[in-house]
Amino acid sequence: MAGLIREDDIALVRESARIDEVVSDYVTLRNAGGGSQKGLCPFHDEKSPSFNVNPSRGFFHCFGCGEGGDVITFLMKIDGLAFGEAVERLADKYGVQLRYQEGSDRPAKREQNLRPRMLEAHKVAQAFYAEQLGTPEAMQARQFLDERGFDKSAADTFGLGFAPRDGEALYKHLRQKGFGDEEIVTGGLVGQGQRGHYDRFRGRLLWPIRETNGDVIGFGARRIFDDDRIEAKYLNTPETPIYKKSQVLYGIDLARRDIARASQAVVVEGYTDVMACHLAGVPTAVATCGTAFGDDHGRVIRRLLHDHDEFRGEVIFTFDGDAAGQKAALRAFEGDQNFAGQTYVAVEPAGLDPCDLRLQHGDAAVRELVARRIPLYRFVLSNVVQRYDLDRADGRVDALREGAKLVSAIRDRSKVEAFSRELAGMVGVDVEEARTEVRRAASRPQGADVRRRPDPPASDTRPTAPPLPHLRDPRFSLERETLKLVVQHPEAVGRMAKDVDGDDFTHPTYRAVWDAVTACGGPASAPGGEVWVSKLRDSVSEQAVVSALSALAVEPLLSSKEPTTAYVAAHVYRLQELTVMRRIAELKSRLQRTNPVEHAHEYNKMFGELVALEQHRRTLREKAIGGEV
Repeated sequence: MAGLIREDDIALVRESARIDEVVSDYVTLRNAGGGSQKGLCPFHDEKSPSFNVNPSRGFFHCFGCGEGGDVITFLMKIDGLAFGEAVERLADKYGVQLRYQEGSDRPAKREQNLRPRMLEAHKVAQAFYAEQLGTPEAMQARQFLDERGFDKSAADTFGLGFAPRDGEALYKHLRQKGFGDEEIVTGGLVGQGQRGHYDRFRGRLLWPIRETNGDVIGFGARRIFDDDRIEAKYLNTPETPIYKKSQVLYGIDLARRDIARASQAVVVEGYTDVMACHLAGVPTAVATCGTAFGDDHGRVIRRLLHDHDEFRGEVIFTFDGDAAGQKAALRAFEGDQNFAGQTYVAVEPAGLDPCDLRLQHGDAAVRELVARRIPLYRFVLSNVVQRYDLDRADGRVDALREGAKLVSAIRDRSKVEAFSRELAGMVGVDVEEARTEVRRAASRPQGADVRRRPDPPASDTRPTAPPLPHLRDPRFSLERETLKLVVQHPEAVGRMAKDVDGDDFTHPTYRAVWDAVTACGGPASAPGGEVWVSKLRDSVSEQAVVSALSALAVEPLLSSKEPTTAYVAAHVYRLQELTVMRRIAELKSRLQRTNPVEHAHEYNKMFGELVALEQHRRTLREKAIGGEV
């Protein structure tokens, strides 16, 4: 078929394009050992990184959602490209000259995906607008910048531009550059009405809005002239195939590396605030584009922060102290629990935003504003409590009830106690009184937050089977590492696991994996090499177990060396010790509920079992520490 890219050129693109470099435009990667890198998956929301990239092999795999492939596959999935478009973009980036079958320099018929052309049109538009900022017509736009402390160097750094008042200037320019009506209208640069085509932005100061990789995907436009027929102070690019306002953050292209390096992101409210922060020495600042900060924005920041339970960053919001700022803080608090790290608020006492603060008090004042941050929950609770007269008994009651609603909605139950204490101190009541009110708020249907996960029933002593992404929960790490040893190095485990049984695995999927191991003869009789893994996979049919086996077969061990006898023993015997400890806890609970006088025989029998279990636990502990077999 005419127009297909030659296979040897596709292979050259795969060899030339470093997958870690390409992925790093979207995800912050950190070394994971064994030549691999790890980050938060861009294809599903997660709090612990399960997205692995292996540069030497040129592939990626997410142990959470199962997405995987090479560098071309990644670009196709992340940007919604067709195969040929992904190859062409990588070829352009890495300087590979593509050839097409039957001697054509370009494909005879391109796939109907406008994204590459829309991105190119935005690139040309940004250059055009930037050039226009230097014209006499843009004098008021330059004056606006100068009054806010931004010189030509700052305008160049952020790519600022000016849209001529002529309603067709950009349209004519893009048409001269070879762009068609469909791609520039669909991309949001040009509108189309009854009288024909017209520029989306006219007579306005423009900020280019970019993706993390630097591609321009839209613009933010500020009203400059008093006679502008559109009274809105700011206009933004409408929703397009490449511009989704709920997912884009202004300044993310400039801030992404510093966010990853400092493990900090500062969320401000406007374009000039982002500029002021960066120029003042806070290069981690970003802003939403005409919309409130939402869950999708949070996911973008978390991926760059490498925000997860083991490596916690911080997100700092700057809000005005007025009612609108307090409302924004409440919205941010609702999304606070999406972050594993800490969330803060930086509020300037006089109500100045970062741009005005820099203008009136200098760069140091902006840095100090960020440094004086306070925890977000404290700011929100304080605002709620301050609505009431705490000198009155009924005021304290009402403040406590309102604050308790917020605390009870917290999904992370480990934080409830600390927040309850904080609330008690703010209102001036006893801590136990605050705890009681929080429990009462949690039990009210109208006060409960659907985002909070209910506690499991008291009768349920085993966890329900969560989706595969949650198998990396720290509670199951020992079970996972033991199974990795059994699957990857059965010869090292040998007969050391002869006393292991299904009850040693508290997760149903892991128990099913162990049942498969047992059905295949156990690690002591396992065949060598890949035959063992294939044998295990062939013995199971449930998809969750098949996926778990695949992950266990390729995930590196926590040890960077080949597993020693001591390493195997530390896991196998510790696994059995935990099982014994669970039995001890159950037995102690039964003993506490048994009257030693009325049920002396039963009590003494359980006490004897307890002594035996304690001895067995100590033996397993010694084996785990000493590496005995």
